[in-house]
Amino acid sequence: MRFSKDIADLCKEHGLRLTGPRKVIMQVLAESTDHPDAVELHRRVSEISPGVAIATVYRTLSLLEEKGVLEKHTFGDGRARFETADQDHHDHLINVETGDVIEFRSDEIERLQDEIARQHGFDIVSHRLEIYVRPSKKVRKGTGKAP
Repeated sequence: MRFSKDIADLCKEHGLRLTGPRKVIMQVLAESTDHPDAVELHRRVSEISPGVAIATVYRTLSLLEEKGVLEKHTFGDGRARFETADQDHHDHLINVETGDVIEFRSDEIERLQDEIARQHGFDIVSHRLEIYVRPSKKVRKGTGKAP
């Protein structure tokens, strides 16, 4: 997950003070390649800055979401997970067995959604597509690939 701007500039733009804990939390988020929840984020932050309380992580995530810096997803498992809000649009595949989240983009799906909205007299303002999946029984064991 990457922020499109420098963390200090992002905080300034949104009227946030860049405290030490906030800087570490945002840096860990920026370096994340997944969608961490608060508990996982706190674990990673604690490796860098052991004094940061989990309550600080929760407050920071809530504030960053409120300011539009982060987007919250629950992916059907009840855990709030986060990603930067300024990423290019993408959709998610969620493995219901492992909880893994795969980001993808499909121009064909985007065109179809636009077409459906137009057929009903609407223009899409925003949308989120989350597809819940499990490994296919046809996937060769251990390879992750279809035969």
